[in-house]
Amino acid sequence: MNGGEPLEKIKLLVVDDHAIVREGICALLELSPETVVLGEAANGKEALEMVKKLDPDVVLMDIVMPVMDGLEAIRCLSRDFPLVKVLVLTQYDDREHVFQVIEAGAVGFIDKTTVSSELVRGIRAVYRGDSFLSPQVARYLVDDFRNDYPDRRERDPYLQLTDREREILKLLAEGHTTREIANLLVLSPKTVEGHKTRLMGKLDIRNRVELVKYAVRKGIVKL
Repeated sequence: MNGGEPLEKIKLLVVDDHAIVREGICALLELSPETVVLGEAANGKEALEMVKKLDPDVVLMDIVMPVMDGLEAIRCLSRDFPLVKVLVLTQYDDREHVFQVIEAGAVGFIDKTTVSSELVRGIRAVYRGDSFLSPQVARYLVDDFRNDYPDRRERDPYLQLTDREREILKLLAEGHTTREIANLLVLSPKTVEGHKTRLMGKLDIRNRVELVKYAVRKGIVKL
């Protein structure tokens, strides 16, 4: 057993418009027993041509480049070579660039100040089908999720339901009567009816048929 390590070296293409940067990256990667650099490209257009010719596993892609920038190249790779993983390696780690490249199809994002061991770890992760983000990028995503969460609660009425209301919604959708639910949850029928009225009001549901349809669409129950 090899502990999950790839049996063959991970084939790489390094894309950066600065020759000295490419040389430095390649020199670092040659020190790793897990990777082999198949080629280098100075812009997105060259990268697409070399991917077609060399069939790498992972492309290390800069963002700001002449002729064709990294963002456009990532979109083309995602469309035409979906099995090739793109790991962005750049000095531009601001929010705008991060979300643009992820939306375009990159599966990893590392800034150029990272240590070589972190770079190899990122390459290994995306090669295996995982995503990989440098700590700063991960913080962006966490911050944005936290900021967006109150808005999502307002947009999705299901998130406004209490745990008890969700429980009763599921039981109602499964076909249980008010009295059966009261017995199962050790509540009075009147209390169950109160929860039922509130949850249907929050979901803007008017009858049991609509309730069942909603629960099926939401994946709460299966037919």
